[in-house]
This record gives sequence, C-alpha cells and structure tokens, in this order.
Amino acid sequence: MRKGILAVASAGAVALAGLAACGSSSNTPSGGSSTGAKAPFVGVILPDTKSSARYETADKPNLDAAFKAAGVKADIQNAQGDPTQFQTIADGMLAKGVNVLIIDSLDSGSGSAVIKKAHDQGVSVIDYDRLTTGGGADYYVSFDNVAVGKLQGEGLKKCLTAAGATKPIIVAELNGSPTDNNATLFAQGYNSVLDPLYADGTYVKGDNKSVPGWDNAQAGTIFEQMLTANKNIKGVLVANDGMANSVIAILKKNNLQLPVTGQDATVQGLQHILDGDQCVTVFKDTKTEAGTAAKLAIALAKGQSAPSDLTVTKITDPTSKKDVPSVFATPVAIYKDNVKDVVTAGGVTAAELCAGAYAAKCTAAGIS
Repeated sequence: MRKGILAVASAGAVALAGLAACGSSSNTPSGGSSTGAKAPFVGVILPDTKSSARYETADKPNLDAAFKAAGVKADIQNAQGDPTQFQTIADGMLAKGVNVLIIDSLDSGSGSAVIKKAHDQGVSVIDYDRLTTGGGADYYVSFDNVAVGKLQGEGLKKCLTAAGATKPIIVAELNGSPTDNNATLFAQGYNSVLDPLYADGTYVKGDNKSVPGWDNAQAGTIFEQMLTANKNIKGVLVANDGMANSVIAILKKNNLQLPVTGQDATVQGLQHILDGDQCVTVFKDTKTEAGTAAKLAIALAKGQSAPSDLTVTKITDPTSKKDVPSVFATPVAIYKDNVKDVVTAGGVTAAELCAGAYAAKCTAAGIS
C-alpha cells in the first residue's frame, strides 16, 4: 500500500516538472488559444468549502504551488457552493484576460455556461476533478473515480468481516450529490462490489439515498432517518469524509460504532480512522492532480498540445456521448495500518493530524 502511495506522489513530481517538454500546437483543442504570444494566465474556480475541506486545504495550495514553481500567473478562487457566483467569477476571469480556465463545476448547467463563454473567447477549459456533463471541456483531469468507489466497497466488505458482523448484514448507502457525475461513478464502483453480495444474500441492501450538494448537515439528517427506520444497520457506505463525520456523530448519539467508509483522506477522516470510528477513507493525492492540471493548462495557454509525458486517455461524456481527452491519477485505500502513508506523501502534516489527544494515537500508528 505504501508503495502505491509513493508511486502516486512520484507521478505528482513528474507532473510538475519538464514544462518545456510540450509537443507541437497541431492538436490544440478547438476552444483553446492558438498563439503563444500572450503570457500564460490561468484562472481556477474551485466549487466550495462545505462539501469537503480538501478544496481549500489541499487543492488550492497545491495548484498555487504548481503555478508559482512554473512562474505562471494564476487566479484561484472558490465559488462557495453558489452556481451564480461560479459564473460571476468566470466572467471576471475572462474579462481579466485568462487564456485557460480550470473549473470544478458545481453542476452541469452553470459549468456548461462557463465553458461556452470561454470557448466563445478562444479560451481552453480543463474540467478539474469532476466532469461537466454536456459541457464540452477540452480536457478532464481527475482520479479514476470508479476505482475510488470500488476501494470504498472493498473497504466496507473488509471492515464488516473484521467486525464479525452477523446476518442479516444490512448496509445503508449514503451517496454524493445526484447532480455530480463523480457521485455516479463512485456509486458504480462500490456497487460493483456490493451488488453481487446483495444478490447472493451475504448482505441486505438497506436505504440508499443521495445527498443534495454533498451537504454534510443533510447527510446527518438523512442517516438519522435511516437509523430510526432500521436499528439493525451493520455498515454504512458513505461517499466522502465530510458526510462520514455526520454519520459518525449520529452513531455516537445512539451509542453505536459501525464500519463507515469515506474518501478524501481529510484530517478529520484520518482522525476518525485512528479512533476506530471510520474504517476506511480513500487518498487522492491532490499534488498529482493539481500538478497535472497546472502543467496541462500552461501548455494550452502557450498554444501547445498536451505534454508528451502525460498519459492522455478518453472518457465518454454520458450526456453528449462525445469523448473527452482525460488524464487520471490512481487512488489508494487508507486503513488504520497505513494512515502514516498519507503523512509521508504530504497529504496532511503530522502537526495537523496528531494535535492534542491524537499525539498518542499517532505514535501508536507509527506517525511522528
């Protein structure tokens, strides 16, 4: 597992290096700039701070560091969960003369509107972390999100076995936002693991609910309703760490401790794992993701094609049915025995993770 994380971290280093190794401009996407005369200026719009702490604590500083290392001007802002503000920020960035936009859309409507405006002005757009379905971005940079979900499903199965759960093993599912294509891909991944187990009677599928906007407070309310309706839930597939925190709070309120999944390897999520309240999270090294997006954006801003050392594949947009050139990084499952690898990879710092009462727990987990 440690080897896998270090491989991801190394990929991030590669993504930040060798900006001069870009190819010719013959494959510049139709929406992009075709001239290198203008100095690169990249705009980045992140979605919110409510659904996950990662956007401000990880993505923003990693993107900022990548652009500064390359000596490229960048404007990084957060829409704070407001689609109107998302579009307003984009309008401002386009007015200021960005020649590439990196966007993490809140929904397909506002994201698609921004992509159209950018393309109308000859500005390339990179979808970051989630695909703007039907939007027509020039590139998509993310993780293999089906693989993320599969790790969550496998993690829940592993933790239910370790907990000695007895039949009926009822599993509740708390999915991400129904308007987020990533949530669909995560569910595709974990259901590829869980559906056969439901089918053969190993597990019983309990309530399966989506959480609008990845809202953590709503996640807690929805899960409390699930638990009230069925006190025999044995495990909870939760789509991210922020919502997992809300689920754990409800479980504690009811003096329960059950296997709970998450994703993002946030400080809070990792602390829950050290406490034994969360069994697994998924680490997505944003240094890799941010470094790749920055490197690609800089090449496009110079009128060049994707750097030759990036592995560009394709994903089919489920709305437009068109292929989108994509670059994917590999996620890694994190359990109590490899929490330290997130610190080693720079996902969180030991100072953040091991503050206060967690100092002793970090020491026991080999984190210093």
